[in-house]
Amino acid sequence: MSRDLEDLVVLTGGPGAGKTTLIAELQRRGHRARPESARRILKDQALFGGRATGPTDPALFAETIMAWEVRTWVEEQACEGRVFFDRAVPEAAAMLGLPPPAHFARAAARFRFARRVFIAPPWRAIYVQDEERTQTWDEALATDAACRAAYAFFGYELVELPLANVAARADFVESHCGL
Repeated sequence: MSRDLEDLVVLTGGPGAGKTTLIAELQRRGHRARPESARRILKDQALFGGRATGPTDPALFAETIMAWEVRTWVEEQACEGRVFFDRAVPEAAAMLGLPPPAHFARAAARFRFARRVFIAPPWRAIYVQDEERTQTWDEALATDAACRAAYAFFGYELVELPLANVAARADFVESHCGL
């Protein structure tokens, strides 16, 4: 079976921009979704004092995220219909800078997604820090810029989400996806 890449839809943006909340709303509406890998990896690493965290070992953290994202993409090849990803391979590929290391670039070239990627812009009114989201507002802005650069570098078109409530954002995504 050949998977239609347009069914593999990515939501991206800096931390605290509302991606996870939007993913939860899309799931509530009956859509399939894949969670963000970094938060799960950080929780797992904290359980045993692992080194695969950004501050401890950025290269290992990037490799671990890439492995997670590739595995998720491969698992989705056996499924049908639309699925929404909370981040994806291109961001992992760009974590160590652009241009990325060769094997990261190969992964981004091989494991493709829908050409249009939805980006949640930085939104100060909803930004909060928590146990895993320790970035400052300025770091969140820098991450947003890095996300934009990563997807542009790998040839994706960014569609900016409106600064609106989660229902309006979900309507926007569904409309742009023909749902």
